[in-house]
Amino acid sequence: MCSTMGSRDVRLASLYSGGKDSTFATLIMEEGGHTVDHLVSIMPMKEDSWVFHTPNLHLMPKAALSMGKRLVTVSSDGTEQGDLDALASALIGLEVEGVIIGALASDYQWDRINGVCEKMGLKVMSPLWRKSQTMVMREMVDSGVKAIVVGTFAEGLDASWLGRVIDHMSLDELEELSRHHGINISGEGGEYETFTVDSPLHSFPLRPIRCRRMESRDSSRLIIEELGQ
Repeated sequence: MCSTMGSRDVRLASLYSGGKDSTFATLIMEEGGHTVDHLVSIMPMKEDSWVFHTPNLHLMPKAALSMGKRLVTVSSDGTEQGDLDALASALIGLEVEGVIIGALASDYQWDRINGVCEKMGLKVMSPLWRKSQTMVMREMVDSGVKAIVVGTFAEGLDASWLGRVIDHMSLDELEELSRHHGINISGEGGEYETFTVDSPLHSFPLRPIRCRRMESRDSSRLIIEELGQ
């Protein structure tokens, strides 16, 4: 369940990866009347970080500029403890009362992040937590969050998905894949990764103009090397 802080305006930082879930969670909290001045991005040195998403994190400065947020980044060695220590380091000194996360169902991520925040006296605000994934995804599309697929890592999802916008048509296909292959429609199990190119939080869209594809038998990635607007 999402922690709540009443109806008053609360200053929050968003734990931001550039993906659809952290964008939508931030949008929900801002539309709820809260102030979100900071985006916090942890930069693991390894792609297989225990806690945080890694695709296209080098694009966070441009994303923060479009969203009008201050970006706070801290590097991590990619181990579980390294990731959590980096999160604590990023949050120290920020004048906030809570942290927004886009988790839907990952107990692992929730427990670790909540543990760090609890020690620091910060609330964890997770407006998507334990909600129907189908409902969340449909509401996200309707809200104006526009995200593209930048990684596929599950049976039924191949390189043809790279660069596709998550819209109602693609959600229909993901629901069909979920029925046949058991994937999470939201990608919560790591089945796919996204990058947000536009939303009501963005003052200008982020337009990929130079990309590189990496494909293997079991996975594919879209590395966005340059953004335009």
